[in-house]
Parts: sequence; structure tokens; C-alpha cells
Amino acid sequence: MNLSREIKTAIFALSGFGLFFIGFNYLKSNDVFVRDNIFFAVYDNAEGLMVGTPVTIQGFQVGTIDQVSLLPGNKDVAVRFRVEKEYEFSKNSIAKVYEAGLLGGKSLAVDPKFDGADIAKSGDTLQSAIAAGLTELVNQKLTPLQEKIESMIMHADSVLIAFNSVLDPNTQFQLKSSIENLNASISSFRSIGETIDTSLSENGQLQQTFENLADLSADLSVVSNSLKEANLDKTFEDLGSAVGNLSQILERLEKGESSLGKLITKDDLHQSLEQTNAQIQLLLEDMRLNPKRYVHFSLFGKKQVKYKPSDSQTK
Repeated sequence: MNLSREIKTAIFALSGFGLFFIGFNYLKSNDVFVRDNIFFAVYDNAEGLMVGTPVTIQGFQVGTIDQVSLLPGNKDVAVRFRVEKEYEFSKNSIAKVYEAGLLGGKSLAVDPKFDGADIAKSGDTLQSAIAAGLTELVNQKLTPLQEKIESMIMHADSVLIAFNSVLDPNTQFQLKSSIENLNASISSFRSIGETIDTSLSENGQLQQTFENLADLSADLSVVSNSLKEANLDKTFEDLGSAVGNLSQILERLEKGESSLGKLITKDDLHQSLEQTNAQIQLLLEDMRLNPKRYVHFSLFGKKQVKYKPSDSQTK
């Protein structure tokens, strides 16, 4: 079949246009032979997002951005991106812009939600968010530190100003004099220490005294050990038992038990002893005054005189 030149030209033009369309979409990371889900997200700042930027879920690339445009009024930025159909998630999922590396490149990640809500469909607009980048995080951490450093510098400046105001010439002179006196005192203490060292090295009597103290300490240690080894507990127990027995004896005496107790507690024996003592005194007095009445010897049998007690004896 012979085709006219016009038909061949039309076929060639259509083929070239198709190849151009396929190549253009390929350069935009869009596969024209695959039907992806299209989603939208709106941001107040594009953060450097570009067409062809990868779209990831959990770090795995599932699509690309195919359009970034300003909305009417130039207030917000609309981002359109593709996600392969096999990846499904809730319409409450979040399209989050994050910093992909240290050089500041931005990427788009879908934070998938599986909360039981309806599955996101092609053409839906997802919630948007912008994650804090490394620079922003560093600034957040450094800002309080910077404020503290500035406060410390201001405080140090105030201290230096106050220090300079206090250190007038008179104060400086007094401070210098105090330091000189302190140095002199240290020198004196050093001399005293050297003198003590010399005395200790030359004075044998002092050394002997220290040795005697050491011997005394050793003797005291021996005595202490002897006391520890002695059966003091048994001695104290025996002493306590003796004191208890003595207490029992005294208690029995107070109650009038035994002969000694009766002698102590009852007055009858005491009165009897007093009466006996008085009678003995009378007898001795009568024997002194009238010895013949008790010792006599007569050849003629003289009549014995009857005994009459004197007035003092009758009392």
C-alpha cells in the first residue's frame, strides 16, 4: 500500500509529538503508561519544593511531585503529587515537607493514617505540615544558650564595673599591704616549722619522751586486753547475788525473824537486860559496903546484921 506524502508526514508528526510527550513526562518522573492517584496539599511556603521531587512513605519512594503553583492572591502554594495506586491510606493522612539532607534540599513525605476513616481517593486534598529542619532545630537549641551567654556577659560587665569602682587607689594600697602581711606571716610560719624540725632532730630527750609515750600506750593496750579477757561478768553476777542475799537478811531482821531480829525489833529483851544490869549494880554496891555480910568467919557465932538497902539503892 502506497501512502501519500501528506499521510506519511502526518504519521511522522504524530509520532514525534507522542515521543516528545512521553519523554517530557519521563523527565518529570511521570510514567504516562501508569495511572497514579493524584493528591493535593496546600502550604504557606513551598520550602523549595520542585517538580520531580520524590514523594515517600516511611522513607520509600511511592511517587513524585508533578506541579507546584501559587494560588490566587499569592498567599498559599498548591502542590500536586502522584502516588502509585497500590499504596492506600486514610484521607486523614498528612503530606509533610521535610529536610532531606544537610544541604537543605526539601522532600515530601506522606504520613499515612490507618484510623478507620475513608480511604483517600485520587483528587483529594490532604492535610499539610512542614517539619522543622536541621537549621531550625539548631536555632531552637541555640537561642536559649545565646540568651544565657548574653545575660552572663551583661552580668560580668556589671561585676567588672563594680569591681573597678571599688578598687580605688586607697583600696588598692590596702589590698597590697594585706598581701604583703600575708606573705610575711607565711614566712614566719615557715621559720617556725623549720625550728620545730631542728628541735625534733637535735633534742634526744623529746624523742625519748615520745618513745616512753609509745611504751605507755602499749602497756595500756595490754591492760585493756587483760580487762577484756577477765571474767568481769561473773564477778558482777556474784556481787549482785551477795547484795541480794544481804537485802534478804536485812529484810528478815526488820520483820523480827530469828533471835537477832527479835533482839532488834522487840523491847522486852532490852528491858530485861536493863533490869538485870540494875540488880547487878545494886549487888555490887552492897558487897562493897557490907563485905562481911557475904564473907564472914566467927569463932563465937556473932549474929548476922540484917541487910537494909540505902536510899540510893532503893531508887
